[in-house]
Amino acid sequence: MLAEGTAAQASDSLSILRQNLATVIRGRPESLDLLMIALLANGSVLMEDVPGVGKTTLAKAMARSLAADFGRIQFTPDLLPSDILGASVYNPKDGTFAFRKGPIFCSVLLADEINRASPRTQSSLLEAMSEGQATIDGVRYPLPTPFLVLATQNPVDFQGTYPLPEAQLDRFLIQMSLGYPDRDMEVEILFDQAVDVPIDHLRPVLTLEQVRDLQHKVREVKVERTVAEYVVDVVRQTRQHPHLKLGVSPRGTLMLFRAAQAAAFLAGRDYVTPDDVQRVASPVLAHRTMLTSKAKFGSMSKSHVIQEIVAGITVPV
Repeated sequence: MLAEGTAAQASDSLSILRQNLATVIRGRPESLDLLMIALLANGSVLMEDVPGVGKTTLAKAMARSLAADFGRIQFTPDLLPSDILGASVYNPKDGTFAFRKGPIFCSVLLADEINRASPRTQSSLLEAMSEGQATIDGVRYPLPTPFLVLATQNPVDFQGTYPLPEAQLDRFLIQMSLGYPDRDMEVEILFDQAVDVPIDHLRPVLTLEQVRDLQHKVREVKVERTVAEYVVDVVRQTRQHPHLKLGVSPRGTLMLFRAAQAAAFLAGRDYVTPDDVQRVASPVLAHRTMLTSKAKFGSMSKSHVIQEIVAGITVPV
């Protein structure tokens, strides 16, 4: 259980982070909360949307809000795994090889337009996202902690894109979409960037040590057994739903559990409620499922199926 003073300090830190992000990304409170939930749960985020709606800006805003090493990889069809992980470089003077680290060795990694690279290159992130390490030439190199991947991708029907394999999608804690801003907000964006870009004035508000401390506190958020059983019931229903041919794996169950803890912590509570589970169910579970052909051609979405499942399960008291 979290002490009252500790919880208040954590809430203040998170409020400052949210305000910092909101100066750059306007009118997206739910998106900012999902991004913060992923940070607290030590998970990665996949943002899928049309180009130009602020995916990259949001990722850069999070990176600049943390006093952390930042790496950016622009994924292109000719990108190789060694461009991400690094490679051994030959030194002709002494005839030895020295390992030169790639951009993945940072605390916050922006993987921009990740689905424009080949599946072979995409798969080079799997070990890093699941185990926090990279193996190059048989040698394991630990990555910094925390390690946060913020990936953006264009819709798969766009030209020059490669669908992410299911194994890689399963490594992302959350998938979300920003969408187009409303009319008034789009007008505000014009005036915000009339003279300069707000992100250029963004300053760090949290240190890595503070982030690690917050992530540790999230693990202390209490989950009653009935709520944990509710989490399992939601996931198990995805494995037998008639509109899904691929259900959520046990890794997805754990991810939903962690995300619910982070959502409760973000709300200023030291215990998880079914509402926390319902809030993050769709962003955490939808991208881990696969629709049947009948459901796909019937214009049914994965998020709709998850919402349908959640609505059909009895909520514990």
